[in-house]
This record gives sequence, C-alpha cells and structure tokens, in this order.
Amino acid sequence: MPRELHLSVALDADGPHPATHWADLVGLAEQGALDFVTLGDSLAPPADDSRGRLDAVAVLARVAPLTSRIGLVPTVTTTHTEPFHTSTALATLDFVSEGRAGWLVDVSTTESEALAVGRRPTAPADELWAEATEAAEVAARLWDSWEDDAEIRDAATGRFIDRDRLHYIDFEGPHFSVRGPSIVPRPPQGRPPVAVVLDRHVADARWELAARHADIVLLDADRPATARRARTALLSRAAGTGRDPGELRVLVRVAVALHKGAPQPLPPTGTPRFTGTAPHLATLLADWHEAAGTDGFHLLTAFAPADLPAIAEGLVPTLRRHNLFRTAYTGRTLRDHLGLPRPASRYARRTETVR
Repeated sequence: MPRELHLSVALDADGPHPATHWADLVGLAEQGALDFVTLGDSLAPPADDSRGRLDAVAVLARVAPLTSRIGLVPTVTTTHTEPFHTSTALATLDFVSEGRAGWLVDVSTTESEALAVGRRPTAPADELWAEATEAAEVAARLWDSWEDDAEIRDAATGRFIDRDRLHYIDFEGPHFSVRGPSIVPRPPQGRPPVAVVLDRHVADARWELAARHADIVLLDADRPATARRARTALLSRAAGTGRDPGELRVLVRVAVALHKGAPQPLPPTGTPRFTGTAPHLATLLADWHEAAGTDGFHLLTAFAPADLPAIAEGLVPTLRRHNLFRTAYTGRTLRDHLGLPRPASRYARRTETVR
C-alpha cells in the first residue's frame, strides 16, 4: 500500500481584512482534511498599494473557534520580539484552538524592519538564525515550565496551582537571559510544533535550528534526488543532537497555480513550480513522494481564493483515490495529524527522578 503523505498550504497575510476571508480560506483547507495552514507575517512596512497586514497569531486566534481540526501555524519572527512573549502568544493560540497551533519561525533581516520597530539595528542573517535557535530553546523551556498537572483548581481550598510543579527555567545564553516560569499553563500539545523553511542549496544557520528544534521542515529542493539527500542529511544532523529523527516531518514546498482565468505569478522559490489541473498535480506529487522519500508537501498558491477550492475538491480526492491521503481527520491536534508524540516536560522528568 502506498505511503500516505502530509499536505498543507501557505496563506499570505496581505489581503482583505474581514474575518470571513480568513475563515473561508482555512475552512476550505479543513474541508480537504489538510494537516495545517501557515499564515505569513512580517515586521516590514506594507507596500503602499496594500491594505496593510494583520498580525498572524491574532488572525488565527480569531479563525480557531470557527474551525475544529486543521492545524494553524502563524509566522512569528524572533528578531524584534522576546521569546517570553512569543511562547505565551503561541501557548494561548494552542488553548484557543484546542491543540492545533504551530509556529513557523522567521527572522527579520532588512533595515526597513529594524527602523519600523526601532529596537535594534540590522544584523547578519546567520547571527539572526543563531538567535532564533536560542529563542526556540527558550520557548520550549517556557512551555515545559508548567508540569501537566500543575493546575489544581481546588475551589474548596482556594488553591489554583501546585507551586512545586512550576519551574524556573534559568536560561542564560548569548542572546537571552530568561528566568521564567511562563505565565500561561502548559499548552494542550505540550509544545506547539515548530516549523522552519530550509533551502537545500543554502547551508546557513537555520539548519542548526531545524536539527535541534523543528518538528516540521518546509524544504526547497528542485529535484526528488536533491530532496532525498537533504532529508537524509537533516535527519542525521537531528540524531547528532540527541533527538529521535523519526519525530521530524519534511515537506517539500511546491508553488502551484490551479485555477482557470487570468494567469497569476507563482511565488518565487527554488522548488517545483506547477501550473495546470489538480489531477496532473496529483501525479506530480505522487511521483515526487515515491522518488524523494519525503513526508509530504507544502503548497504555495498563486491565488489562494481560487486555488484552494481546486485543492480541496480536485487534488485531495485524486490523492485519496490513489490511497495517498487521509479520507478524514483521525485525531484532534496538529501533533495527531503529523503522527508526532506529545512531549513530556523536561522538568517533570527531573522531578520523577528525584522522587
């Protein structure tokens, strides 16, 4: 039997502002039982001809109650933000969505972003990705700082928290010094899955971030053989950090235009680009899936309002007929969809060792 693939889609944060716009798009993706959507974001000032940009975490928090299964993965930069604030925002999204939040990590490299925020000057990309690696470590520790049973909620005694099950993380690094604990209880997923975009041909510092902290890698690779080598190298690097490489999902990014009508420019990317019908795209993905050995695909649409119906109503049914995609959701959380275990708190393990 063919190995089932994972499928997700990218949404651009620029566009109409009404909540119904985002709810409709994410609803279409959920109709197709896609694993998750990503929502782009940036600290760069929006273009003069745009309607502005809404905060990705806030948008998906609004969409969460209107959906029930699909994963919600906002882009959050680590450059002009603090990991404490990022971790609490994503933990809150995980609660609002009942365990469907993720985090697409990004950095802010441009002078316009630095000037817009006014917090710090620009820095080399490798330095910013090293900082992002540290921010992901801090966030994971903050999510772990509440043990799963730290909340007592005993009205009779007036005790809300077992303080022995809250932990200072006492993190000291080159970029951050954070004591903790978090102000938000441990998220439903334990730790919302972390996603990173990687380019097979660019050996930058984000590979270290992916190896140490990513649960999902969105890979740019121009050929199946290239994708296979990249996945092998990444899993080996993850194992070298002490992680279980089987708990890392690698999805190849594919730029697609499936709708009919006026041609739309495909997103610039060093990965497969496809214009045509949904059945033909299904054939391409099936061939890549077998040849590359990767775990699935992250679709970059040329025009989401028109491409998403073709994905949900054309691509997904074709993949199902070939036993390559789920017929329905079998779990509730994003970790469930990806087949990832819920991690235990590192501090709970230490406590159990002492007891």
